[in-house]
This record gives sequence, structure tokens and C-alpha cells, in this order.
Amino acid sequence: MRLHIILNNFFRDSPHMRLLPKLLLPAACWLVLAGCQKESAESPAEVSQRAAAAGEVNLYTTREPGLIQPLLDAFTAETGIQVNTVFLKDGLMERLNAEGERSTADVLMTVDSGNLLDVVEAGHSQPLKSEVLEAAIPAHLRGAEGEWFALSLRDRVVYADKDMNLPTGLTYQDLALPAYKGKLCIRSGQHPYNTSLIAAMIAHEGEAKTESWLRGIKANLARKPAGGDRDVARDILAGICDLGLANTYYVGRMKNAEPGSEQHQWGEAIKVVRPSFGDFGTHVNISGAVLAKHAPNRDNAVRLMEYLVSDQAQAMYAKANYEYPVKAGVPLDPVIEALGPLQVDKLPMSEIQKHRRAASELVDKVGFDQ
Repeated sequence: MRLHIILNNFFRDSPHMRLLPKLLLPAACWLVLAGCQKESAESPAEVSQRAAAAGEVNLYTTREPGLIQPLLDAFTAETGIQVNTVFLKDGLMERLNAEGERSTADVLMTVDSGNLLDVVEAGHSQPLKSEVLEAAIPAHLRGAEGEWFALSLRDRVVYADKDMNLPTGLTYQDLALPAYKGKLCIRSGQHPYNTSLIAAMIAHEGEAKTESWLRGIKANLARKPAGGDRDVARDILAGICDLGLANTYYVGRMKNAEPGSEQHQWGEAIKVVRPSFGDFGTHVNISGAVLAKHAPNRDNAVRLMEYLVSDQAQAMYAKANYEYPVKAGVPLDPVIEALGPLQVDKLPMSEIQKHRRAASELVDKVGFDQ
């Protein structure tokens, strides 16, 4: 304020008045720059990196907006890269086919390994060599040529009445035993979660044994296959069935729901048992991503994919979505952690997905959904 008064008195009615702008402009610029430098905590290297990061990336995804948006917002906050997201519940392949080389998609993200590999097989991806992705994601959860990458895991488990006694070492094969006749609930056999499990059974046991197993599962059903995974818990609480097949992340949603709500009651009515394929581990499905074939913002696309396997993003998958991280050592949500360690079936996803069509045909052959 004093400097302003002195300058005003000096230049008022003075022939030097015309020099004021020339004198004050450099000083003002110096003061602004000095103030900015004082307030900024970023080093020149960080400023340069942030400037280089400016831009955008285009994401096409079939994931629910509420599940993936927090991760995308965190990515933008860290990098300055704006994520333009197209949410597609259905019709991803149709859109990509229609757009062809004109597609602006940089990253394609889906749930279910079958949907992800359909995108690859249709030629809508390009291989990506990334040390970051390869270090974070086990080999059986990514394409051999970097054509696809898993980002989170969803294991297919047994929900059972909390008071039910089940044998230790339960296998998926055991669920077809006559001891469970009239006790099972499940969603449609044609749902990707179930066709993936059936495809894994074919990979392990062959088509003939899998058909016999699937007929045994059908004979043990308490009701027609329908609804979703949470409906299995609902019907266990209602006494319609005693156990069923479903994914663990729904357990996190139910048990963390508002106390006293319907979903919370469903979650409290069940316990979770992880079956296996005998000497092999538990079947998992995935959410995953690929680098789009015609990605116009390739560098930013790679940064997004690499961010999604960072500790921060993997923790968000675990604690917000109740999914299993693909990266080892990331803390889980307490509800999911209480279920015990997950031993994943190490059969490569690409091997399982070779049998998806056969799995779907078996579902129809045995009249599973009828």
C-alpha cells in the first residue's frame, strides 16, 4: 500500500506519467512469477512432467459407472489427463465394428474374460509391451503378447446357509453329488460367470465329464436358474435353497450394506466356502482392459492402464468394489479378507476361453435353464 502511494505522488501530474506502464509491467510480472514460485511445491521436473501429461484419453467400458469412475477421477487428479468415458452396458462390439478405423477409443475395458477376449479376437486391440503391467500382473492373467490385461479378480464360490455343515476341501465337482439334491440355487447357466466356470471345467475334465457334472448340478437345483448372485443369498435366507454358486464381491456389498437393510440381512444369512477343481485352485473371472487398435492418444492410454495396476488404484478395486487385486500385497476390504486366502486356478484364461462356445452349447444341450 505504501509503495502505491509513493508512486502515485511521484507520477501524478508528471511528464513521466507516460513511463508508468513501462516501469510497472516488468515489476508486476516479476512479483507474479515470484509469488507463483513461492506457492508452488512442484519442482521444475514435476512441472515439466505435468505439462507433458496434459491431454485426454478415451475409454469405452462395460463396467458400471459407479464402480470405475472413482478410479478415473483419481487418475485425472494425479496426471492431469482427462478421461472421456463411454459407458456401454451392451453393444461394445457392435460399436467398434461400426466405427472401424475411425474409432476414437484408446482403452477398451470389460468385465468377464470372455467379453475381453472377444474384443481381442475381433481385431480391436493392439499388443502392448509394458514392464509396469508385466511386473504387476501374473502371466496367466494377461495375454502372452500383451494383447489383454486383467485388472481385478472375481472368484466363483459357494454361498451356504451359515448353519450348514460342509466338508472341508469342497470341490466344484462335489456340488453334483446326490447329497445336494434340491438344495442348490444359481443364476442362468448362460450368464458369462457360469459359462466361464463350465469352460474351466471342460478344460480340466473334458466335455463328457463336464456334461455329466452339469446334469448333476441341474438335478440338484431347488428352483429354475434365474436372477443374480445376490438372489442366491436372498433365497438361502428364505429357505428356498441351502447353497449356491456366486461371486465373492457381492458378499462385500451385502455385508457392508446399511445394517437392517434387506441386502445386509442376505449377507448375514450366509457363509462363503471356496471350492476348487480338486488339485487346482478356485475359478476366477476378471475385469480387464486392452489398448485399442486405433488409439489416437496411445501414450495417455498406456499411462491409464499402468495407473490401474498401481497400489492406489488396486486398493480402490479392493476396498470400493470388493474385488481381488491382480497385484500382490494390496490390502483387501475386511469382509473379503475374512474369507481367507484365495488360491487361484492357474490355468491360463486364454485356455479356459477356448471352451466357452462348448460350455454354452452344453448348457442348452442339458436344458439347464429350462
